[in-house]
Amino acid sequence: MFHNHPSRDIRPSEEDINVTRRLSEAGELIGIELVDHIILGEEYKSLKAEGLL
Repeated sequence: MFHNHPSRDIRPSEEDINVTRRLSEAGELIGIELVDHIILGEEYKSLKAEGLL
């Protein structure tokens, strides 16, 4: 999954982290793995690489 931050600030918000965890848990229930969550801005940030997934 990915989304953009129009502000170009790629730091994940608490809401970004919470939604990622909830989507990952929901996916597990139906057998779909959330591989990563990428935030796009001036550059990009991988929540998986940051240990947040």
